[in-house]
Amino acid sequence: MGSGSASAETVDVKYRGPVDLAKFECTGELDSSVVKRVCYNAEHSYMLIRLKQVWYHYCEIDQGTVSALLAAGSKGSFYNDNIKDAATGGRFGCRDKPVPNL
Repeated sequence: MGSGSASAETVDVKYRGPVDLAKFECTGELDSSVVKRVCYNAEHSYMLIRLKQVWYHYCEIDQGTVSALLAAGSKGSFYNDNIKDAATGGRFGCRDKPVPNL
């Protein structure tokens, strides 16, 4: 994904609380006005994404969708059209899915 495991870093995820990034593959800072960083745990299909300054989480999101997000010319548009709850009917939202305990 990019910079590899992010050891000894914890982020505060909206609607979840603190999450240690040690078990995630994370990008560095992205060149996007909205999507600033993405961390993914493939074993649990669990993604953390920093939009501007706020971290959010998504459950049961496949590697293909995460890869397409990172490859997109406009990461913000891809996120809005393919991941955001309003666009997908909550397909990847964690409200009604088990949240991995990482």
